[in-house]
Amino acid sequence: MTTLPRPAAALSADEARRIALKAQGFLGAPDRRSGVRGVLRHLGAVQLDTISVLARSHELIPYARLGRVGRRAVEAAYWTDTHAFEYWSHAACILPIEEWPHFAFRRRAYRDRPHWSHDLPDGVYDQVIKQLRGEGPLTATELGGAKKTSEWWDWSGTKVAVERALMYGEVVCVERRGWKRVYDLAERAVPGALLHDELDDAECLRRLVRLAGQSLGVGTRADIADYHRLKGEQVDAVIADSGLVPVEVEGWGKPAWADPAALAAPPRGRHRTTLLSPFDSLIWDRARTERIFGFAHRLEAYVPKPKRVHGYYAMPVLAGGRLVGRVDPAREAGGVLVARQVTLDGPKAVPAVAEALVEAASWVDCTTVRVERVDSPELREPLLKEVTRALIAALR
Repeated sequence: MTTLPRPAAALSADEARRIALKAQGFLGAPDRRSGVRGVLRHLGAVQLDTISVLARSHELIPYARLGRVGRRAVEAAYWTDTHAFEYWSHAACILPIEEWPHFAFRRRAYRDRPHWSHDLPDGVYDQVIKQLRGEGPLTATELGGAKKTSEWWDWSGTKVAVERALMYGEVVCVERRGWKRVYDLAERAVPGALLHDELDDAECLRRLVRLAGQSLGVGTRADIADYHRLKGEQVDAVIADSGLVPVEVEGWGKPAWADPAALAAPPRGRHRTTLLSPFDSLIWDRARTERIFGFAHRLEAYVPKPKRVHGYYAMPVLAGGRLVGRVDPAREAGGVLVARQVTLDGPKAVPAVAEALVEAASWVDCTTVRVERVDSPELREPLLKEVTRALIAALR
């Protein structure tokens, strides 16, 4: 039986919530000088996803923290000057390039993996590496084709090979072009000083556990493990030497650890009001989101339409440090942002949801907002009035 260390501090549930908001960049003045790259470093990972409704998730992440940052600027910040690489972290994520050495443990695990879901035809791997060396960077299509049939899972031998090479660390995704990965050799794409697998598993895990704790501010063992999809026992093996300190949080019922810097500087400042991507790291983990915010968050894009409760791509609304509602958005020709379904946590949420809708509309070059269904019918007219007021104010 493991003996847990004595907590260094006792936090109220509200203090823990504010620490988490600060750590995720939603409380206090945003670091605009560091911009999108600063957001990436601060979070440690930005999740990618194929769905694009308002915008793609990796665009929504910096927008939620910085406001109306240019969408082209977002892409340029990630992919120019060898600033980032794409790899498997919480999911498929954009990661700061300086963290390349700390994923050596995962690259080694992939190299030692005995079974794969796709067969790798003989000779194809070496051919892909040879082609990238001579012609790269290239997409899977340019390498010879990504699929054997139209089925998404039916990869060609070329696609299997290049994805395997990416997992092994011999190949890197250097950008997304029309949502296709663009591959190049790691020896060209990763700065020489970082291009190594010299760190042992323990050192890699200590770094990722520490980064997860800093990005969360405060979290349980499960929270910290989930951030970069580590195993619980991997966290247990290194957390004592990670630099995080044990704390007790009111109502959590489980041991927790915190970033000592977050404890030393009480979180203060202005709260962001914004729509959140369903893949935002603030709400990655459903159990944590419910524990901190009392908010049950679930992406329903893959739920059959008749069974959806809040909509295809319901985006939580953050305001005043709370999750106060949801918006399922769409865009139409003519510069219209459509709120197909709106869920409000009472009348007090109306101004915040209207503000979030109008700011998001401006960001994606929409000039008007149309509200369709409001789950609380008595709040529909108040919401329409607030949206109109916010649109007029935005034009001044």
